[in-house]
Amino acid sequence: MVNRRTLLAGFGAAALAPVWPVTARAQGRPALALQAKADSLALRDGPLTPIWSLQGPELRFQRGDTAEVAFANELPAPAVLNWRGIDGVAAAEPLTARAPLAAGGKQALQLPLRHAGTFLCDMSLLGDGQARPSRARALVVRESDMVAVDRDEVFLVEDWRVLPDGTAIAPGVEPKDATPAYTVNGKTSFDISARTNERVRLRFISACQRAVIATKIETYEVRVMAVDGQPAEPFQARNGALVLAPGGRADVFIDVTMPAGTSTAILLHDGKEARPVGKIVVSSEPPIRPVPLRPAPPLPSNGLPERIELKGATRVDLALGGPQGDWVTPASFAATAAPAFRAKTGRTVVLALTNRAATSTVFHLHGHHFRLLDRLDDGWKPFWLDTLAIEPGQTQRIAFLAEHAGRWLIESVATDWAAPRLVRWYAVE
Repeated sequence: MVNRRTLLAGFGAAALAPVWPVTARAQGRPALALQAKADSLALRDGPLTPIWSLQGPELRFQRGDTAEVAFANELPAPAVLNWRGIDGVAAAEPLTARAPLAAGGKQALQLPLRHAGTFLCDMSLLGDGQARPSRARALVVRESDMVAVDRDEVFLVEDWRVLPDGTAIAPGVEPKDATPAYTVNGKTSFDISARTNERVRLRFISACQRAVIATKIETYEVRVMAVDGQPAEPFQARNGALVLAPGGRADVFIDVTMPAGTSTAILLHDGKEARPVGKIVVSSEPPIRPVPLRPAPPLPSNGLPERIELKGATRVDLALGGPQGDWVTPASFAATAAPAFRAKTGRTVVLALTNRAATSTVFHLHGHHFRLLDRLDDGWKPFWLDTLAIEPGQTQRIAFLAEHAGRWLIESVATDWAAPRLVRWYAVE
């Protein structure tokens, strides 16, 4: 389906009846109670595997909401929430604004949801070497305008390493004789039943700890509508395949055009082998409409700038992998450390990211989304990103407009289960 080199390059190499109505925004601020707790998961035949998880209600909101989050840590170790893809909320930023919450502790925060899209909340920042690996949660923020789909489904993929005795090990630990396992929405397989001519929105999320993955839906046209939570000019996924780095997301539309009674496998490839992780089953009910819907227009804009002025940008070279240098583990992070760079509010920042590691390395930018620049600095890929996989020895350049004042994290981690997650921070003033 896809070789390892193509897989690890990912996007970095780039590559309705009834129609859902707009729901009225709830009065006041929606409350959200989350608890970090001990849990278990079926990762193999036999007893359940002990893990940790972030428990609470479904995280679905409307653009413009401000979620009132009450977080309780019921684990025997510190925990911190990492809101991936939520731009411009400096008060919720882990480590720079929010210290890890001690065992038994409680805290509250306000989370303004300025952008619609598909996001992720996890406890991965402090996850390396802990007693148990932890599950992540999808965060869905609906558009203010109507989006013409019949179904809206989350497809959240997580990777695990399971020892012969059935226990699962956390990342940052040598896996030795552990076996890889993958789940979708907490299950080993996730099936979707749909009617002929139904339009399904699938929100693909990689909550994998280290693996770059590809998902593939055969026989269907997979139309990409958003990348990393931000609307994109719609395009067809080549051969129905999507490549996602850890933390990456892609929203796609699929029009179910196969006859009733047929099923199509959803495959997952981790660079070593492909495995079925679900399927789309066409029900025997009558078609939802006589013919498929017309191609969808782009999703409503979140207001990110159409163009970025590169002339006069603040330019920074940032080395990933290799000797750690100023990179530290999250547990060793100190807010008094010097920032990787500083930028003035409203200024364009161009980062040259060089991977000095022997394996592909994943870069994640907090606080802002960025454009992946072309080699000659004369343009960029037609989508926004907050996560990028970079091959060994390669340099990629990205650009973003420093819109949001604050202290923001940068994450870097090699695609190796035993590799440590590393962080630095940058300032927008």
